[in-house]
Amino acid sequence: MKLYVGTRKGLFIIGARGIGKPHFLGDPVSMVLPDRDGTLYAALNLGHFGVKLRRSADGGKSWEEVAAPEYPPQPADSKDKTPWKLAQLWALESDGKRLWAGTIPGGLFTSADRGASWTLVRSLWDRPERLEWSGGGYDHAGIHSIAIDPQDPKRITVGVSTGGAWQTRDGGRNWSICAQGMYAEYMPPEQEFEQNVQDVHRLVLCPARPDVMWVQHHNGVFRSTDGARSWQEITAIRPAKFGFAVTVHPKDPETAWFVPAVKDECRVPVDAKLVVARTRDGGKTFQVLRKGLPQAHAYDLVYRHCLDVDRTGQRVAFGSTTGSLWLSQNQGDSWRCLSTQLPPVHCVRFG
Repeated sequence: MKLYVGTRKGLFIIGARGIGKPHFLGDPVSMVLPDRDGTLYAALNLGHFGVKLRRSADGGKSWEEVAAPEYPPQPADSKDKTPWKLAQLWALESDGKRLWAGTIPGGLFTSADRGASWTLVRSLWDRPERLEWSGGGYDHAGIHSIAIDPQDPKRITVGVSTGGAWQTRDGGRNWSICAQGMYAEYMPPEQEFEQNVQDVHRLVLCPARPDVMWVQHHNGVFRSTDGARSWQEITAIRPAKFGFAVTVHPKDPETAWFVPAVKDECRVPVDAKLVVARTRDGGKTFQVLRKGLPQAHAYDLVYRHCLDVDRTGQRVAFGSTTGSLWLSQNQGDSWRCLSTQLPPVHCVRFG
Protein backbone atom coordinates (compact mmCIF):
# COMPACT_ATOMS: atom_id res chain seq x y z
CA MET A 1 0.00 0.00 0.00
CA LYS A 2 1.13 3.54 -0.79
CA LEU A 3 -0.76 6.52 0.51
CA TYR A 4 0.11 10.03 -0.64
CA VAL A 5 -0.81 12.88 1.68
CA GLY A 6 -0.48 16.50 0.57
CA THR A 7 -0.45 18.99 3.43
CA ARG A 8 0.06 22.65 4.18
CA LYS A 9 3.73 21.96 4.85
CA GLY A 10 4.77 19.20 2.50
CA LEU A 11 4.04 15.84 0.91
CA PHE A 12 4.14 12.67 3.00
CA ILE A 13 4.24 9.15 1.57
CA ILE A 14 2.97 6.37 3.80
CA GLY A 15 4.03 2.78 3.08
CA ALA A 16 4.45 -0.49 4.91
CA ARG A 17 7.08 1.10 7.19
CA GLY A 18 4.91 4.05 8.12
CA ILE A 19 5.38 7.73 7.28
CA GLY A 20 8.47 8.36 5.22
CA LYS A 21 10.71 11.39 4.88
CA PRO A 22 8.69 14.47 3.87
CA HIS A 23 9.00 16.04 0.44
CA PHE A 24 8.82 19.83 -0.10
CA LEU A 25 8.89 20.36 3.65
CA GLY A 26 7.37 23.71 4.56
CA ASP A 27 5.63 24.17 1.19
CA PRO A 28 1.84 23.85 0.71
CA VAL A 29 0.97 20.87 -1.50
CA SER A 30 -2.49 21.42 -2.98
CA MET A 31 -2.73 18.23 -5.03
CA VAL A 32 -0.85 15.00 -5.74
CA LEU A 33 -1.40 12.51 -8.56
CA PRO A 34 0.10 9.01 -8.67
CA ASP A 35 -0.38 8.28 -12.38
CA ARG A 36 -0.98 4.77 -13.70
CA ASP A 37 2.43 4.74 -15.48
CA GLY A 38 4.22 5.19 -12.15
CA THR A 39 4.83 8.92 -12.52
CA LEU A 40 4.11 11.01 -9.46
CA TYR A 41 3.00 14.65 -9.68
CA ALA A 42 2.80 17.22 -6.89
CA ALA A 43 1.32 20.70 -7.15
CA LEU A 44 2.77 23.36 -4.86
CA ASN A 45 1.20 26.69 -4.02
CA LEU A 46 4.11 28.97 -3.12
CA GLY A 47 2.20 32.20 -2.65
CA HIS A 48 4.35 35.09 -3.88
CA PHE A 49 6.40 32.67 -6.01
CA GLY A 50 3.30 31.23 -7.67
CA VAL A 51 2.08 27.73 -8.43
CA LYS A 52 4.71 25.10 -9.23
CA LEU A 53 4.37 21.55 -10.52
CA ARG A 54 6.86 18.80 -9.74
CA ARG A 55 7.20 15.38 -11.38
CA SER A 56 8.93 12.23 -10.18
CA ALA A 57 9.63 9.07 -12.18
CA ASP A 58 11.06 7.11 -9.25
CA GLY A 59 8.40 7.25 -6.57
CA GLY A 60 9.58 10.51 -5.07
CA LYS A 61 13.29 9.76 -4.75
CA SER A 62 13.99 12.64 -7.11
CA TRP A 63 11.89 15.44 -8.56
CA GLU A 64 12.01 17.71 -11.57
CA GLU A 65 10.07 20.88 -12.20
CA VAL A 66 7.64 20.87 -15.12
CA ALA A 67 5.42 23.60 -16.45
CA ALA A 68 2.44 24.80 -14.46
CA PRO A 69 -0.73 25.76 -16.33
CA GLU A 70 -0.62 29.35 -17.52
CA TYR A 71 -3.46 31.60 -18.60
CA PRO A 72 -3.18 33.62 -21.81
CA PRO A 73 -3.22 37.43 -21.59
CA GLN A 74 -6.66 38.80 -20.87
CA PRO A 75 -8.09 40.80 -23.81
CA ALA A 76 -8.16 44.52 -23.19
CA ASP A 77 -11.87 44.73 -23.98
CA SER A 78 -12.83 41.78 -21.77
CA LYS A 79 -15.76 42.24 -19.41
CA ASP A 80 -14.57 39.34 -17.30
CA LYS A 81 -13.97 40.41 -13.69
CA THR A 82 -12.06 37.21 -12.96
CA PRO A 83 -8.28 37.65 -13.19
CA TRP A 84 -6.70 35.46 -15.88
CA LYS A 85 -3.96 34.30 -13.52
CA LEU A 86 -3.35 30.93 -11.92
CA ALA A 87 -3.99 31.04 -8.17
CA GLN A 88 -4.12 27.33 -7.36
CA LEU A 89 -3.91 23.95 -9.04
CA TRP A 90 -6.93 22.33 -7.39
CA ALA A 91 -7.47 19.08 -9.31
CA LEU A 92 -5.16 16.78 -11.26
CA GLU A 93 -6.26 13.64 -13.11
CA SER A 94 -5.05 11.37 -15.90
CA ASP A 95 -6.82 9.33 -18.57
CA GLY A 96 -3.66 7.36 -19.33
CA LYS A 97 -2.68 9.55 -22.27
CA ARG A 98 -3.39 13.09 -21.11
CA LEU A 99 -3.28 15.01 -17.88
CA TRP A 100 -6.18 17.23 -16.89
CA ALA A 101 -5.88 20.05 -14.35
CA GLY A 102 -8.59 22.09 -12.67
CA THR A 103 -7.63 25.46 -11.29
CA ILE A 104 -8.64 28.56 -9.40
CA PRO A 105 -9.90 30.60 -11.20
CA GLY A 106 -12.29 28.17 -12.93
CA GLY A 107 -10.15 27.00 -15.81
CA LEU A 108 -9.55 23.50 -17.10
CA PHE A 109 -6.17 22.66 -18.66
CA THR A 110 -4.84 19.59 -20.48
CA SER A 111 -1.36 18.27 -21.23
CA ALA A 112 -0.33 15.60 -23.74
CA ASP A 113 3.37 15.59 -22.73
CA ARG A 114 3.30 14.66 -19.03
CA GLY A 115 3.12 18.25 -17.87
CA ALA A 116 5.85 19.73 -20.05
CA SER A 117 3.23 22.08 -21.53
CA TRP A 118 -0.43 22.89 -20.91
CA THR A 119 -3.35 24.12 -22.98
CA LEU A 120 -6.33 26.00 -21.59
CA VAL A 121 -9.59 24.33 -22.64
CA ARG A 122 -11.09 27.43 -24.21
CA SER A 123 -14.34 25.67 -25.13
CA LEU A 124 -15.24 25.70 -21.41
CA TRP A 125 -13.43 28.88 -20.38
CA ASP A 126 -15.19 30.89 -23.10
CA ARG A 127 -18.70 29.74 -22.18
CA PRO A 128 -20.76 32.83 -21.32
CA GLU A 129 -22.10 31.03 -18.24
CA ARG A 130 -18.63 31.05 -16.69
CA LEU A 131 -18.95 34.79 -16.11
CA GLU A 132 -21.74 33.98 -13.66
CA TRP A 133 -19.65 31.56 -11.59
CA SER A 134 -18.68 32.71 -8.11
CA GLY A 135 -16.26 31.69 -5.41
CA GLY A 136 -17.29 29.35 -2.63
CA GLY A 137 -14.61 29.49 0.03
CA TYR A 138 -12.26 31.38 -2.31
CA ASP A 139 -12.50 34.77 -3.99
CA HIS A 140 -13.10 33.17 -7.39
CA ALA A 141 -14.70 29.99 -8.68
CA GLY A 142 -12.58 26.90 -9.17
CA ILE A 143 -12.70 23.48 -10.80
CA HIS A 144 -11.96 20.92 -8.09
CA SER A 145 -13.36 17.66 -9.52
CA ILE A 146 -12.47 15.98 -12.81
CA ALA A 147 -14.26 12.67 -13.32
CA ILE A 148 -12.98 10.82 -16.41
CA ASP A 149 -15.00 7.89 -17.71
CA PRO A 150 -12.48 4.99 -17.89
CA GLN A 151 -14.64 3.28 -20.52
CA ASP A 152 -14.87 6.42 -22.67
CA PRO A 153 -12.10 8.94 -21.84
CA LYS A 154 -13.76 11.52 -24.09
CA ARG A 155 -16.54 11.84 -21.53
CA ILE A 156 -15.33 14.08 -18.72
CA THR A 157 -17.43 15.64 -15.99
CA VAL A 158 -16.13 18.50 -13.86
CA GLY A 159 -17.40 20.00 -10.62
CA VAL A 160 -17.24 23.74 -10.01
CA SER A 161 -17.51 25.71 -6.79
CA THR A 162 -19.61 27.63 -7.49
CA GLY A 163 -20.85 26.84 -10.99
CA GLY A 164 -22.54 23.44 -11.01
CA ALA A 165 -21.34 20.45 -13.00
CA TRP A 166 -20.28 20.43 -16.64
CA GLN A 167 -19.68 17.58 -19.05
CA THR A 168 -18.04 16.96 -22.40
CA ARG A 169 -18.65 13.84 -24.49
CA ASP A 170 -16.14 14.65 -27.20
CA GLY A 171 -12.88 15.16 -25.32
CA GLY A 172 -13.42 18.83 -24.54
CA ARG A 173 -14.62 20.32 -27.81
CA ASN A 174 -18.14 20.94 -26.52
CA TRP A 175 -19.59 21.28 -23.03
CA SER A 176 -23.04 21.24 -21.46
CA ILE A 177 -24.14 21.98 -17.93
CA CYS A 178 -25.37 18.91 -16.08
CA ALA A 179 -26.71 19.83 -12.64
CA GLN A 180 -30.40 19.15 -13.29
CA GLY A 181 -32.08 18.13 -10.04
CA MET A 182 -29.66 19.85 -7.68
CA TYR A 183 -30.92 22.80 -5.69
CA ALA A 184 -29.21 25.61 -3.78
CA GLU A 185 -31.05 26.49 -0.59
CA TYR A 186 -28.79 29.54 -0.13
CA MET A 187 -30.35 31.19 -3.21
CA PRO A 188 -33.70 33.00 -3.47
CA PRO A 189 -36.55 30.52 -4.16
CA GLU A 190 -36.87 31.54 -7.79
CA GLN A 191 -33.20 30.77 -8.40
CA GLU A 192 -32.49 27.74 -6.23
CA PHE A 193 -32.82 25.21 -9.08
CA GLU A 194 -30.68 27.14 -11.57
CA GLN A 195 -27.92 24.75 -12.60
CA ASN A 196 -25.19 27.38 -12.85
CA VAL A 197 -25.43 28.44 -9.18
CA GLN A 198 -25.00 24.99 -7.64
CA ASP A 199 -22.13 24.74 -5.15
CA VAL A 200 -20.73 21.28 -5.88
CA HIS A 201 -18.18 20.44 -3.19
CA ARG A 202 -16.97 17.17 -4.73
CA LEU A 203 -18.00 14.98 -7.69
CA VAL A 204 -16.90 11.37 -8.24
CA LEU A 205 -17.92 8.44 -10.44
CA CYS A 206 -17.74 4.68 -10.03
CA PRO A 207 -15.02 3.33 -12.39
CA ALA A 208 -16.88 0.05 -12.96
CA ARG A 209 -20.21 1.82 -13.58
CA PRO A 210 -19.28 5.34 -14.72
CA ASP A 211 -22.90 6.36 -15.30
CA VAL A 212 -23.26 6.33 -11.51
CA MET A 213 -21.96 9.55 -9.96
CA TRP A 214 -22.07 10.99 -6.47
CA VAL A 215 -21.92 14.64 -5.40
CA GLN A 216 -21.38 16.16 -1.99
CA HIS A 217 -23.07 19.53 -2.40
CA HIS A 218 -23.10 22.52 -0.08
CA ASN A 219 -26.59 21.64 1.12
CA GLY A 220 -26.93 17.93 0.47
CA VAL A 221 -25.88 14.76 -1.26
CA PHE A 222 -26.95 13.97 -4.81
CA ARG A 223 -26.63 10.87 -6.98
CA SER A 224 -26.96 10.28 -10.71
CA THR A 225 -27.48 6.93 -12.40
CA ASP A 226 -27.69 8.26 -15.96
CA GLY A 227 -24.28 9.84 -16.49
CA ALA A 228 -25.15 13.23 -14.92
CA ARG A 229 -28.19 13.86 -17.10
CA SER A 230 -30.22 14.12 -13.90
CA TRP A 231 -29.57 14.08 -10.16
CA GLN A 232 -31.61 12.85 -7.22
CA GLU A 233 -31.18 14.07 -3.66
CA ILE A 234 -30.15 11.51 -1.04
CA THR A 235 -32.04 12.31 2.15
CA ALA A 236 -31.14 9.39 4.41
CA ILE A 237 -27.55 10.48 5.16
CA ARG A 238 -26.72 10.85 8.84
CA PRO A 239 -25.79 12.68 11.03
CA ALA A 240 -25.75 15.68 8.66
CA LYS A 241 -26.06 16.39 4.96
CA PHE A 242 -23.25 18.96 4.86
CA GLY A 243 -19.66 18.04 4.10
CA PHE A 244 -16.93 18.36 1.52
CA ALA A 245 -15.65 14.88 0.73
CA VAL A 246 -17.12 11.84 -1.00
CA THR A 247 -15.54 8.70 -2.44
CA VAL A 248 -17.20 5.77 -4.20
CA HIS A 249 -16.31 2.08 -4.28
CA PRO A 250 -14.39 1.35 -7.52
CA LYS A 251 -16.50 -1.73 -8.33
CA ASP A 252 -19.77 -1.24 -6.46
CA PRO A 253 -21.69 1.92 -7.44
CA GLU A 254 -24.06 1.44 -4.50
CA THR A 255 -21.29 1.96 -1.92
CA ALA A 256 -19.98 5.43 -1.06
CA TRP A 257 -18.44 7.21 1.93
CA PHE A 258 -18.87 10.74 3.30
CA VAL A 259 -17.61 12.73 6.31
CA PRO A 260 -20.54 14.83 7.58
CA ALA A 261 -20.18 18.08 9.50
CA VAL A 262 -22.13 21.06 10.77
CA LYS A 263 -22.41 23.54 7.93
CA ASP A 264 -21.69 27.19 7.26
CA GLU A 265 -20.49 29.21 10.25
CA CYS A 266 -19.62 26.17 12.41
CA ARG A 267 -17.78 23.66 10.26
CA VAL A 268 -16.95 20.92 12.75
CA PRO A 269 -18.19 17.35 13.30
CA VAL A 270 -21.73 17.07 14.67
CA ASP A 271 -21.62 16.99 18.50
CA ALA A 272 -17.79 17.06 18.25
CA LYS A 273 -17.82 13.36 17.31
CA LEU A 274 -15.85 12.45 14.20
CA VAL A 275 -17.68 9.86 12.09
CA VAL A 276 -17.82 8.55 8.53
CA ALA A 277 -21.16 7.85 6.83
CA ARG A 278 -21.34 4.86 4.49
CA THR A 279 -24.10 3.61 2.26
CA ARG A 280 -24.16 0.21 0.59
CA ASP A 281 -27.54 0.49 -1.08
CA GLY A 282 -27.26 3.60 -3.22
CA GLY A 283 -28.21 6.01 -0.45
CA LYS A 284 -31.38 4.35 0.82
CA THR A 285 -29.74 3.78 4.20
CA PHE A 286 -26.50 4.85 5.91
CA GLN A 287 -24.28 3.41 8.60
CA VAL A 288 -22.51 5.86 10.91
CA LEU A 289 -18.98 4.50 11.36
CA ARG A 290 -17.13 5.59 14.49
CA LYS A 291 -15.00 2.69 15.78
CA GLY A 292 -11.47 4.01 16.30
CA LEU A 293 -12.44 7.64 15.64
CA PRO A 294 -12.46 10.32 18.39
CA GLN A 295 -15.90 10.72 19.94
CA ALA A 296 -15.27 13.71 22.18
CA HIS A 297 -13.80 17.16 21.53
CA ALA A 298 -13.13 16.32 17.85
CA TYR A 299 -13.07 19.41 15.66
CA ASP A 300 -11.60 17.90 12.51
CA LEU A 301 -12.85 19.15 9.17
CA VAL A 302 -12.17 16.97 6.14
CA TYR A 303 -11.57 18.86 2.90
CA ARG A 304 -12.98 17.68 -0.44
CA HIS A 305 -9.85 15.82 -1.60
CA CYS A 306 -9.02 14.25 1.76
CA LEU A 307 -11.06 11.04 1.55
CA ASP A 308 -10.08 8.17 -0.75
CA VAL A 309 -10.61 4.46 -1.34
CA ASP A 310 -8.06 2.11 -2.89
CA ARG A 311 -8.57 0.05 -6.03
CA THR A 312 -9.73 -3.01 -4.05
CA GLY A 313 -12.50 -1.07 -2.35
CA GLN A 314 -11.37 -2.31 1.07
CA ARG A 315 -8.95 0.35 2.28
CA VAL A 316 -10.35 3.80 3.00
CA ALA A 317 -8.29 6.72 4.30
CA PHE A 318 -8.95 10.32 5.25
CA GLY A 319 -7.06 13.26 6.72
CA SER A 320 -8.22 16.39 8.49
CA THR A 321 -7.51 20.03 9.12
CA THR A 322 -5.99 19.12 12.49
CA GLY A 323 -3.27 17.07 10.79
CA SER A 324 -4.80 13.74 11.76
CA LEU A 325 -4.82 10.77 9.40
CA TRP A 326 -6.91 7.60 9.65
CA LEU A 327 -6.93 4.32 7.73
CA SER A 328 -9.50 1.53 7.56
CA GLN A 329 -8.73 -1.92 6.17
CA ASN A 330 -12.38 -3.02 6.20
CA GLN A 331 -14.37 -0.38 4.34
CA GLY A 332 -14.71 1.83 7.41
CA ASP A 333 -16.01 -0.68 9.95
CA SER A 334 -13.01 0.23 12.12
CA TRP A 335 -10.29 2.86 11.88
CA ARG A 336 -6.64 3.14 12.88
CA CYS A 337 -5.02 6.51 13.50
CA LEU A 338 -1.77 6.86 11.53
CA SER A 339 -0.86 10.29 12.87
CA THR A 340 -2.20 13.23 14.83
CA GLN A 341 0.76 15.50 14.15
CA LEU A 342 0.86 16.14 10.42
CA PRO A 343 0.29 19.63 9.07
CA PRO A 344 -3.30 20.34 7.99
CA VAL A 345 -4.16 17.87 5.23
CA HIS A 346 -5.09 19.12 1.75
CA CYS A 347 -5.40 15.83 -0.17
CA VAL A 348 -5.18 12.06 0.34
CA ARG A 349 -4.69 9.58 -2.50
CA PHE A 350 -3.90 5.90 -2.77
CA GLY A 351 -1.24 4.82 -5.23
